[in-house]
Amino acid sequence: MNSEEEFYDAVTGFDSDNSSGDFSEANHKVAEMLDLDPHQSDRTGKHNGETEIQENGIKRHRTSLPAPMFSRNDFSVWSILKKCIGLELSKITMPIVFNEPLSFLQRITEYMEHIYLINKACSHADPLERMQAVAAFAVSAVASQWERTGKPFNPLLGETYELTREDLGFRFISEQVSHHPPISAFYSEGLNKDFIFHGSIYPKLKFWGKSIEAEPRGTITLELLKHNEAYTWTNPTCCVHNVIIGKLWLEQYGTVEIVNHSTGDKCVLNFKPCGLFGKELHRVEGHIQDKNRKKLCVIYGKWTECLWCTDPTTYETYKKNEKRGGEQKKPKQSEDVIKSENDEADDMPEVQDTVQFIPGSKLLWRINCRPPNSSQMYNFTSFAVSLNELEKGMEAILAPTDCRLRPDIRNMENGNMDVASKEKERLEEKQRAARKERAKDEVEWHTRWFHQGTNPYTGTSDWLYSGGYFDRNFSDCPDIY
Repeated sequence: MNSEEEFYDAVTGFDSDNSSGDFSEANHKVAEMLDLDPHQSDRTGKHNGETEIQENGIKRHRTSLPAPMFSRNDFSVWSILKKCIGLELSKITMPIVFNEPLSFLQRITEYMEHIYLINKACSHADPLERMQAVAAFAVSAVASQWERTGKPFNPLLGETYELTREDLGFRFISEQVSHHPPISAFYSEGLNKDFIFHGSIYPKLKFWGKSIEAEPRGTITLELLKHNEAYTWTNPTCCVHNVIIGKLWLEQYGTVEIVNHSTGDKCVLNFKPCGLFGKELHRVEGHIQDKNRKKLCVIYGKWTECLWCTDPTTYETYKKNEKRGGEQKKPKQSEDVIKSENDEADDMPEVQDTVQFIPGSKLLWRINCRPPNSSQMYNFTSFAVSLNELEKGMEAILAPTDCRLRPDIRNMENGNMDVASKEKERLEEKQRAARKERAKDEVEWHTRWFHQGTNPYTGTSDWLYSGGYFDRNFSDCPDIY
């Protein structure tokens, strides 16, 4: 194997161009407020030599970041966010203190953490079992966001990210295809040609005074090639609470409908909002129905823990018995008590219990354990820790637009916060200047790896992979860094 092939095998793994820059002063203050020894490291992002080859030939990925997460406790966000109430946050330049050292393109790649569920769906002969596995995959895709209150870096227009994991059997490519509105397109395929996973995401962010809400837009498509099946869905809404004062906490809510366009089967999942007293926090409930709307099974669990399924009759019987027993035990409360607790509902709710197991249920998915030092690494999963890993020589293989080469993210990961903040501002200004130059010359921006088209299954507008990325002809890639 030559050096180029070795490097290829080793590939692992919104800010405004019309912003006025009103908040740039806050960026310069960040470094002064951080009580952090940066622990200088080289550009490779390796730490204590974690990246190495195991005896069985499988590549071992790093298990920690080069520098620990900084503390946000002494940073007041109100002076910045009070100007943003009701605004779309992709048009606001935010100080780096709000970020985590990953691009949004890398965050999207975390969909692939539980790829074994796609493999399981491919292996099942029963369409119901395939839908169960796909539903579990859709829920697992948002599980990595649990306790991740840092904001990923907004991708620059033309930014890309690739990830090849031969040990997991897939390769992945994404591109920032639009800046306003911010749209990220991605495409992944099984190395055994067993599936294609693609989509485009437009996360609309809004600040509502005490919380930040991310409304997902765009279609997710999974094609199981062996079964000639295609599934589509959209993600639930994500909301981060207590952004002004108190402990940050995150919830997902909304209805997710997964459609099998070949059989007509549908899975309807309800991500429940926290509700009064926090009883419904993180809960997911739903069902799978056939094309005649007959319920085939019920799915329940928490997106932060696990997902189970059982037959509808068993589920309804259990719920009736639970309600009967609950009514006997539940004490009545006065309206004054209920109102008082409702006023405090935006505070961090206490989790009442874990998922209540219904006898006879089948486990569909369970969340992976996080590294023991995850709290010092922005609450990253082990998979997320590996995404920005950059080894010596990778630059010769990667596209020059790859996220791993972004100097602001790299410096933040290495603990060099002052440099990261200045690099972030430099890149934003470079992007604004490039936009003005294109406007002056009346030149339109052209995407490199994706094109706008129509989703063949939903008929809605989508960004589709044009192909050719892994031929590695990067001669006409833009200079964005």
